[in-house]
Order: sequence, then C-alpha cells, then structure tokens
Amino acid sequence: MSNQAQEVREALGARLRAFRKDSGFASGRALANALGWPESKISRLEHGKQNASEQDIKDWCEKTGQEEQIPDLIATVRHIDELWVDWRRQLKTGAEARQKKALPLYGRTRVFRIWQPSMIWGTFQTADYAAAVFEQAVSFYEIPNDTEAAVAKRMERQRYLYEGNRVYNVLLGEQALYSNVGGAEVMRSQLDRLMVLMGMARVSLGIVPKAASTSVWLGHSFSMFDDRIVLVETFSAEMSVAQPREIDLYAKAFALLKQSAVYGLTARALIRSARKFFEG
Repeated sequence: MSNQAQEVREALGARLRAFRKDSGFASGRALANALGWPESKISRLEHGKQNASEQDIKDWCEKTGQEEQIPDLIATVRHIDELWVDWRRQLKTGAEARQKKALPLYGRTRVFRIWQPSMIWGTFQTADYAAAVFEQAVSFYEIPNDTEAAVAKRMERQRYLYEGNRVYNVLLGEQALYSNVGGAEVMRSQLDRLMVLMGMARVSLGIVPKAASTSVWLGHSFSMFDDRIVLVETFSAEMSVAQPREIDLYAKAFALLKQSAVYGLTARALIRSARKFFEG
C-alpha cells in the first residue's frame, strides 16, 4: 500500500469520525451499538486501519445524517488504492502494459476534456513523436525498453478517433507546439498531424497562446474522461481523481482555460508559425 493511499484512508477516517461526533454519537461504542457493529471496527475505520466497504460508507452516513456525502466517499473507497500509483511500479516491465491498460477507459469514454500545457496529447501523437516520448521514459525511469510495442498500443488508441460518437475537447499550451520532442523532422510531421485533426468534426482543438490572459493558473496537465475520472500525471506518479466534487473543480479549470484558448484560423496560424520554426 502506498503512503499516499494510507494518507487518503486516514483522511477518510477523520471525516467519518467528524460525522459521528457531529451527529451526537459521543463515542465509537455508541455508533457501533446503533449500527450493530463491533466497536473495534469503528476504531479501525476512523484511524484508517481498515478499508471501508461501500456498504460501510452508506450505513455510516445514513446513521449520522450525512447522506449527501455518500457519492464522494464511495468514489474515494473505489479508488483508494489507485489514487496515486508511482511510475516505477506501473512501468516496471516497460511502457506497453500501461498503454494496454488505458485502452478500456478510452473505449468507454464519450466526452474527453484534455489539457496539455507543454506537449502533444498521446492520442494526437504521431508514431515517431510517441516513440521519442517513450524513449525519454525509458531513460528517465530506467525501465525495460519496449518502445516499439508501447507505440503500437498508443497508436491502437487512435482508432477511437474514428469510432462511435465520441467528442474530443483538447487544449494545448502554445509551448506544446515548440517543445522539441524527437527533432525538427518529427515535430514538423507532428504539427502537420494536428492540422489534419482540426478538420475532424468531433475534434475541438484549442491553443492557449503564451501571452494569453488567463483566469486560472496553467498548472499541470490532466485528462478528463466523461465526468467519471480525471488522470493527472507528475514526474513521480499518476493520480486518479474520482470524487465528484474534485472532478467538478477540474471541469471548472478546463472551462477557464478554454476561455484563454484560440480556435480555427487563429489556432492554425499558431501551428503554422511553430512548423516554420522547425524548418529553420
């Protein structure tokens, strides 16, 4: 169990303890009697020593008058051991397994909201650009080099661009057009790819110019899959956000970032300028 997961479990226990006290149950024994549970179970849950089941959450919240908290807490319980998964653990056998793991999530999603301030989003990457990204990961994390297989899995994800009724709302920071991944030739091809994708009816591609006025800090990249889950990547780990109130914050951030973005002809002009830069 990761330290981060334990911290979340303890935070969940603290919320449950507050619910108990606020509802008038002065002791764990009193609540245990009301629920028909062993007193030790109350203590273990409140101190993060035991995983709470979804039914435990429902029973606790109903008994303490906190029914409105049930969706958030159940979302936490469902993802408590996946909230923060370090990359070394995810990539210990190489990058292909992680790419394969993502396919079902992409297949289930109908509306994507993506923010990438400094690189091209994976599903929009060319094979050469993706290969350069995976080579960086191999070097940085010192993992087995299965770049070719990882690229194949990432390219497989792109079939969803042409299937079903999915909608792709993607925002890139202007820096993403200039971050040199793989060299000038790779970048020119990648920028050409973006121009093609902009012609798809299901793709909304916005660029946040480097001098754009902003209503929220640019922060880190994130990927929203419908309103069900948000994935956030850092150098050390990947965080999974599933609580509705936190997902709402990411939706708000995306809406504010979108206000700073340019689209259509203006976005195309920025891409063409970046491509010209890599022709020099």
